[in-house]
Amino acid sequence: MKRAAIELERLRIELTGSGIDVVDEISLRVRPGEVLGLVGESGSGKTTVGMALLGYTRRGGEVSSGSMIIDGEELTRLHDRELRALRGSTVSYIPQDPGTALNPALRIGTQLSETLEAHAEGRSEAERKQRIREVLEEVALPSDDAFLRRYPHQLSGGQQQRVAITMAFANRPKVIVCDEPTTGLDVTTQARVLETIRELSRSHGVTALYISHDLAVVAELADQVAVMYGGRIVEQATCEQLFSAPRHPYTARLLRAIPDLAGKREVVGIPGHAPMPGSRPQGCSFHPRCPLSTEECEREFPPVTDLGKGHAVRCYHSDRVVQEIGSNGPPPPLAEPTEGDVVLAVRELNAHYGSHHTLFDVDLRIRRRECLALVGESGSGKTTLALCVAGLHRRYTGEVALRDNVLPKAARQRSAAVRKDIQYVFQNPYASLNPRRSVGQIIARQLQLFFQIGANEIASRVGECLERVALPSSSAERYPDQLSGGERQRVAVARALAAEPSLLVCDEVTSALDVSVQAAIIDLLRELRTNMGLSLLFITHNLALVRTIADQVAVMTEGRIVENRGVEKLFTAPQADYTRHLLQNTPSIERALEENTGSTRQ
Repeated sequence: MKRAAIELERLRIELTGSGIDVVDEISLRVRPGEVLGLVGESGSGKTTVGMALLGYTRRGGEVSSGSMIIDGEELTRLHDRELRALRGSTVSYIPQDPGTALNPALRIGTQLSETLEAHAEGRSEAERKQRIREVLEEVALPSDDAFLRRYPHQLSGGQQQRVAITMAFANRPKVIVCDEPTTGLDVTTQARVLETIRELSRSHGVTALYISHDLAVVAELADQVAVMYGGRIVEQATCEQLFSAPRHPYTARLLRAIPDLAGKREVVGIPGHAPMPGSRPQGCSFHPRCPLSTEECEREFPPVTDLGKGHAVRCYHSDRVVQEIGSNGPPPPLAEPTEGDVVLAVRELNAHYGSHHTLFDVDLRIRRRECLALVGESGSGKTTLALCVAGLHRRYTGEVALRDNVLPKAARQRSAAVRKDIQYVFQNPYASLNPRRSVGQIIARQLQLFFQIGANEIASRVGECLERVALPSSSAERYPDQLSGGERQRVAVARALAAEPSLLVCDEVTSALDVSVQAAIIDLLRELRTNMGLSLLFITHNLALVRTIADQVAVMTEGRIVENRGVEKLFTAPQADYTRHLLQNTPSIERALEENTGSTRQ
């Protein structure tokens, strides 16, 4: 047996001087060449554990007890200078957002060279250049001088992420910490990035800790999976064990919240949200949300139960999980679109950015209560089309019509009635809400714009809007920074719904959300279609999600719609090669289990 490259033993990290734990009792052993997936909702402590492997703790945090050994080095005994030498050479980091991790003022070649200089002072300039070309070729990027002279903004998101991977692997580290490195990437780019991480880990014996909330990605990449909740690991097993027979109620509920690419089961969210440090309940942290909870769960956190073959769980009722929670039933029927009642029609749309032609002869229509999903890779033109519909991009020819009325190109030129009828929900809930306004003020602004009503009625309607998206009316007094990501996105949806629109444009509204929160948002949108007669233009790169919510799917590539069909026909018998390519690259737990049945990952 090879010695583990990562050895954590009962690690506890606290908020300094408070005695409040951020994570506690974290024990992990990962051997060279293995990939461990670390999963859980926001606030569960995943990133805290990942950063601890680099010798970092969050501001105001400290390692209070436990052991961290990386490639034989005990990190808790090292001084700052020794930790700096360790980072980048023995253990490296791949960030979630390479756009902010790469220096925008330095060329790619300069940044890669600096990485090598910091940890390999003895190499000559010629040796460094040769090493840079080698690692670029390993991640399928150009290694010529022209590419090395580029700045980060001259690369696509996928290329930026692969440059970040290059920097992490440049010095042949023993351990890589990957912090959600494919969030926001389209499925094709994501597949390429995941394959790069997998191949480099195996070929060079690098141990990877892969932090993610996307369990389908973890199923295709990892050898082992550790599930975190409330700062502790509640279940750990091989991929096959965990995804085929979970033994913790939280793991089982997470799996029920994952969209199904085959469309055979309903997506079910988890009520409530994960507790944050300082507000975690006594006993098992999951008991307020758990259908199997008993008084025993409320008194004391469960001990580790060894189920054999590397499968461990911390639950008093692990023997009841499969039977009591079970699997999802078939998805509920979607609201039937109203025949002949076309809410939005786009005809022969051609859009430009300066001299660059981005959309070519786009035609589509959306009926009342219908959800049209718009899918494709980054740069295919999805968001440009949505901006044209919303009046936020004016450089186009062709027509955008709301019912029978052809709309002016700019939102400011459109009537208040039209602006009220088309509402936009943006991708990033952290950036789309004004941090200086309370939730109540944010929603009230919509009501003031589109309705002639008094202050008392505005306050009443704000409460109704919040309750419609499953938030308490008391949330009106809170500010965006006091809300979780899922709660912020619900507020963004509530703000849009306050205008009582006919069409909701949703631009990647779930890409950065936990799967449980994502399921709740999808369930909410499904209800709104039925109860309000709402139509949706739903932009996403998550095809499994499309199967759950959409009636019609338009597939875009290079500014053109190459296929526009009913969701069932598109998934079962795609006509375009590009559609088949997207489906093939979409991660799927079921497919990952089928591919690995009866075999062991090497």
